[in-house]
Amino acid sequence: MKLVCYKYQDKHGCGYVEDDKVISLFMGSLQSVNSFLINLIGNKIEKNIIAELSLDDITLIAPIPIPNSFRDAYAFRQHVEAGRKNRGLKMIPEYDEFPVFYFSNHNSITGPGIVNVHKDHLNQLDFELEIAIVIGKEGINIKSSNAHDYIFGYTIMNDWSARALQMKEMKLNLGPAKGKDFATSIGPHITTSEELEKFMINNKYNIPLSATVNGIEVSSDNLQNMTWSFAEIIERASYGTSLYPGDLIGSGTCGTGCFLELNGTSNNNQWLQDGDIVEIDAGILGKLLNQIKLIK
Repeated sequence: MKLVCYKYQDKHGCGYVEDDKVISLFMGSLQSVNSFLINLIGNKIEKNIIAELSLDDITLIAPIPIPNSFRDAYAFRQHVEAGRKNRGLKMIPEYDEFPVFYFSNHNSITGPGIVNVHKDHLNQLDFELEIAIVIGKEGINIKSSNAHDYIFGYTIMNDWSARALQMKEMKLNLGPAKGKDFATSIGPHITTSEELEKFMINNKYNIPLSATVNGIEVSSDNLQNMTWSFAEIIERASYGTSLYPGDLIGSGTCGTGCFLELNGTSNNNQWLQDGDIVEIDAGILGKLLNQIKLIK
């Protein structure tokens, strides 16, 4: 099942995609749709069809507009090594001890389409090619051996990053904040876990990932190249604290999945500009297309 949220006329709604239609399960305000969706993800309500809408008649928004929480991990070694090398640092040995993550702004989630940014964000504005999971049931101290039972589904994620802001604040060794908190795009839908089973190899997924900027491919990797699996990230994240339906957890940037890494391994100095179009292709998970728009 491919679960979506959308805007239709003066209402919001959620449902699932079937061919060129959306089978709508609920419509109302954005807040009521989000609450319905989280209950649906947590298997607390039944699916009752209320309408069938053409995809041409709706505007897709983030498939979970306001997650309960938002963690982002650091699961691809290539990205981590390249980033540290670009800063003149050796690979940190603690990377191999546990999967690390940080909390970001769950109230700044956007979907396909326009991403609004402000002037300072455009100072070395970057994309980040990631995949995210949506937690489907409550759990604490979850073991990686059964962590997949807690994953409702998967979605594409683009963790927009204002690198000039990020690099300056990271000198204080606290973690990204204003360089990250303005927008994170997910979508176009949540693909439920059972649809990915045939792609699983050794607890990871053989799903090709790529990104284009203004139609030119700049990134290419595969989800199976995660050093830390989503199951291992869940085990770490749930130690001593509960995960809940509707929690969002990003993989971290894949190899070659951002300009920060690409610029450091070439003579380029490319960053996103007002009007640029970024499209991420993740095979069965769909394509997520966004355009940068400066708020003046």
